[in-house]
This record gives sequence, C-alpha cells and structure tokens, in this order.
Amino acid sequence: MEFTQIVKTNKVAFEHARQVTAHYSKSFYLSTRLLPERKQWATYALYGFCRYADNLIDNPRQRSAGELQRELSHLAQELTVAYRTGESEHPILQPFILTAREYDIPEQYPQELLQGVEMDLRLSRYPTFDDLFLFAYRVAGVVGIMMTYVLGYRSDDAFHFAEQLGIAMQLTNILRDIKEDARRGRIYLPQEEITAYHLGEPQVTSGVMSDQMREFMRFQVRRAHQYYEAAEPGIRLLDKNAQFAIYAASKIYRGILSGIETRDYNPFLERVHVPKTEKLQILIREVIRTRLPFGQRGIVPVNT
Repeated sequence: MEFTQIVKTNKVAFEHARQVTAHYSKSFYLSTRLLPERKQWATYALYGFCRYADNLIDNPRQRSAGELQRELSHLAQELTVAYRTGESEHPILQPFILTAREYDIPEQYPQELLQGVEMDLRLSRYPTFDDLFLFAYRVAGVVGIMMTYVLGYRSDDAFHFAEQLGIAMQLTNILRDIKEDARRGRIYLPQEEITAYHLGEPQVTSGVMSDQMREFMRFQVRRAHQYYEAAEPGIRLLDKNAQFAIYAASKIYRGILSGIETRDYNPFLERVHVPKTEKLQILIREVIRTRLPFGQRGIVPVNT
C-alpha cells in the first residue's frame, strides 16, 4: 500500500501528529508544509513521537520520578512490540511505527531517544563534555538520523552529518536556556569545563555576569559553531526537494548563537530568539536557492 494511502487509512492518528507539530514548533511546521506530501506526513509522525517523549520529562505533571521512569519504560516496551507487529493503538506510536516501517528507520534510534530522555530524568549535572555529548547524541543526534531516513539521501555519509547537526542544535538549546535550566536545578554545561574557567556553580546560576563567564560562554559558542560547520556539507547529500528545510533550520538555530554573541555572551538576559520575520526570510531564501533553477547556480553537484 502506498504511504499516502496508509496516511488516509490512519487519518486521525496522523492528523493528531500534525497538530502536535503545529502547536509546538510553528517555524518547523511551516517548513515541513513545503515538503512533498508523503514527507510532510512522515515528518509530522516523527516529530510527534519525539515531542511526546520529551514532554514526559519536560512536563512532568504531578508524577514522581519513579512514576515517570515507569511511564518511559512502558513506552519503550510498546515501541518494541510496535516494531515487531507493525501496529500500535498508542495515539502517537501509531503514525510513528507506520512511518518507521515505510522509511526503514531502525528501532535502535527511537530507543536511544528514550534513553536520552531517561538520562534527563535522573541526571542534572554532566561531569565532562563526553558525558554531555552522549546526552546530546541521544536526544538530538538520533533525531537528525531519523529525519535523514524520511527526507531521503544520496550517500550513507549523510547520517554522520545529520548527527553532527543535531548535536549542534542541542548545544545551542543548552546555551540559550542556561538561566531557565538553572531555575529547574539543572546545569548541562560540563562541570570539568566550568572549573577550568575558574567558575563555580553559583557563578553559573546567580545571573551575575563576569569576565570568566564571558570567556567560558565564548568557548561554548565557538564549539557549537564548529558542529554546524562540520554538519553543513552533509545537507547536500539529502534529496534536493528537502535540502531547503535543513539549511533553513541550521541557519535559524545559528541565529540563536549570533544573538548570544550580540549580547556579549551574557546568558542571563532574556531568552534569545530569532524573530518570526527573520525565520520566514531565511526559509524563503533557502527555498529559492535550493529548489528554483536560477537559485541553484554555483552549487556543486555531489557525486555518489
């Protein structure tokens, strides 16, 4: 059965995933609407699953840590059964498993995402960057990998680049949300690096800027930029009708880093965001550059 027919047969579940995407990420939803129809619905299903998993911890309701842990475990078990049987009555797993089967997304990746969410449940500190990297890989790197299956690719090398972009975006989230995370008792910045810059936790959470904190933030922002730069060549390995969405997402997120730089690396001011008009301009530019013939002059084709 064609995937578009699968979507129609399971319209209620896929429509729910679409509404979740529209509610939680308006700019991402807008770019998704410009993808071919089958990739649109697959992206909604993937985003819906990832958002649902994240929300278990980000929106804990009145549940204890033990209850949240059991909820995650049940979701992981249901995911395994869904992969074995190809179906689920879970409202968010139903469209996801149909999409995963259609696009051959290995179970390893959504399970690793759940492992990353579980890390966020039990850990509030990360001793080294290697520890943080594992978390970033699980909650964001694997999302990039799963999206690559959906968007289409011309070389297996695309998966490595997608992982790098996911990690870049997660590092950006962490740098943007330092103040908010501190209020929740979380410090994602590596403890080893905090010490290396002659800082302590009180200086990271106090909201008072210092020269040491500025240099520390400069280092963190520079590293995030390096991950974006490492990831960019891989976008050309994606199907041409999907490249614009990832180029736009990368540039929008790098705009957050630019906002931090503009504020002289002060993470304690109000939350940095990229204005909606700027997001729309970036998206339009990337559509023109990658999808219209006159916008593609000078782009070197990738030989595979």
